[in-house]
Amino acid sequence: MAAVAAAEGPTVRRVSARAAKDAVLTGAVDLARAAAEQVAEHPGDVGEHLGTLAVEDRLISHLFACTMLGYRGWRWTVTLARVPRGRVATVCEVELLPGDGAILAPEWLPWSERLRPGDIGTGDVLPFQADDPRLEPGYVPTGDEEQDEVAIEELALARVRVLSPQGRDEAAERWYRGTRGPTAPGAVASSAECGSCGFLVPLQGALGQLFAVCANPWSPDDGKVVSLDHGCGAHSETDVEPHPTDWPAPDPLIDEMDVEIVQFLDAAQASSETAGPATDGGRAHVDVPVDVEAAPVERSAEVEASIQLALSRITLPEPGASSADSTGDGPGEEPSAPAEDAAPDEPSR
Repeated sequence: MAAVAAAEGPTVRRVSARAAKDAVLTGAVDLARAAAEQVAEHPGDVGEHLGTLAVEDRLISHLFACTMLGYRGWRWTVTLARVPRGRVATVCEVELLPGDGAILAPEWLPWSERLRPGDIGTGDVLPFQADDPRLEPGYVPTGDEEQDEVAIEELALARVRVLSPQGRDEAAERWYRGTRGPTAPGAVASSAECGSCGFLVPLQGALGQLFAVCANPWSPDDGKVVSLDHGCGAHSETDVEPHPTDWPAPDPLIDEMDVEIVQFLDAAQASSETAGPATDGGRAHVDVPVDVEAAPVERSAEVEASIQLALSRITLPEPGASSADSTGDGPGEEPSAPAEDAAPDEPSR
């Protein structure tokens, strides 16, 4: 196996070619593997032999591939040494070191720099930052008692530091691009913007040109800063779109007490016109004209017309019958002669 004589990194010292060809140390591969398997959790975690690395005279490291999950690119490094003129190799140390393409953890940062919005919980305290670029000095007392009293007590300018232009711009961009800006799913689906809502409480200063506070208890953004072009379904001036009822249509109501007499009147009038006028004891039966198309105003008049037409139909003689057949005074009387006013086109019996 060829020796790895190239130095890794600027801190590794260059060694002579004689040290890289140390036969005693380079040949002790089995000794180095046994040491690596003893340190590893399982013997199978030590893979193939990758070569040797000369560290100094009579000091060489053997490299073995690491087969453990999650350690891609890492390798077992077993360092061997021998005494001057010695013929026996001795194990100095066994390490698991990253190689080319190894998966490494990110660069370490202090916890105060790793914090992100939302990481602060109850009881947590952030460290003080004296040079925070998001803040700038607030009101500085001038020494004039009257001027300082007005500024501190009346104008409430007693804060040591206030938002700097950079801090204000960062806050505005964070709010506008967040879940309460115009690109939120609820704002895209809303039919009106927050700028026209009656539950909006405006802010003062430069941030008030783009943001306000929601005061609607039915809104998911109640008590939170929203952009003026944000929106939700609890807008004070919007309404739901009308839609048909979700209840099924009821069955039609049928009034069984109502009588439809239009067809009956038509049939009765046609029969009376075919039979012609008839007499009953010298009295002529006159059909009552009924205007079928005109709807009766009162139900009693309609019923009276139906009764009159029914009675007139019953007294009508059959074709060819004499008037005596229908108007005799009683049983045993001789039938009279055929009526003279019978229809000429109907033969008499």
